[in-house]
Amino acid sequence: MKKSPLALLLSLGLLHAPVSAFAADNSALDLVQPISDYKIYVTEELDKLGSETQKFTDAIKKGDLETAKKLYAPTRVHYEAIEPIAELFSDLDASIDSRVDDHEKGVTAEDFTGFHRLEYSLYSEKTTKGLEALADKLNNDVKDLQTRVAGLTFPPEKVVGGAAALMEEVAATKVSGEEDRYSHTDLYDFQGNVDGAKKIFELFKPQVQKKDAAFVTKVEKNFGTVDKILAKYKTKDGGYETYDKVKDADRKALIGPVNTLAEDLSTLRGKLGLN
Repeated sequence: MKKSPLALLLSLGLLHAPVSAFAADNSALDLVQPISDYKIYVTEELDKLGSETQKFTDAIKKGDLETAKKLYAPTRVHYEAIEPIAELFSDLDASIDSRVDDHEKGVTAEDFTGFHRLEYSLYSEKTTKGLEALADKLNNDVKDLQTRVAGLTFPPEKVVGGAAALMEEVAATKVSGEEDRYSHTDLYDFQGNVDGAKKIFELFKPQVQKKDAAFVTKVEKNFGTVDKILAKYKTKDGGYETYDKVKDADRKALIGPVNTLAEDLSTLRGKLGLN
């Protein structure tokens, strides 16, 4: 049974937002459908993350190094796409996605777990030995994330602000190639962040188009530039070349549109009356 607009407002938490958050022209109702659609998108990405993480960790526990390495990046991409929501649960985000730099004792830190800890062993140490507990923890953490998100009221300002946050993530850690420093699979993460940002933008585009069509055109052009460069490094199996294969000229060419997208998308909340 399809929910009424009022029921959707309640379930999505929009009626808990300050009155000043919305213009007087029913803009709160205008946000209901895109936020509802975004929760569906996040849920679907988490379902894929869950099933792919199971396969990834199964390969590790079986001692199948090559399969585990093959599954690492395509699994992570689903997490990267929904990071604005995943990061609302800081304990799980740290457990699933922290990097070695986040830990004073580096790779030997007991609390260094998740994808990047496994990445270190798979790609740097070239082994699956001794990773069973880490694999189980990652699998359980992802399941925990699925459960928590299922019961989450999506904050409108966090959803809309997520588009800029994702592009800022690209600018901060993806263009430099420091995110996946052992596997050099950064282009997968890059694409996941871009896809997540683009999804948010597309869902709210009808509302923004009414107020600032030129802004929409500019954002779409910059997304197109980024997509065109990423497409150059796609492999026949639908994956990506390792980041060390990306030419310096292309890395530099990505910086401009990525930074511009981060800056422009940071104004989305204001355009939608959510500041």
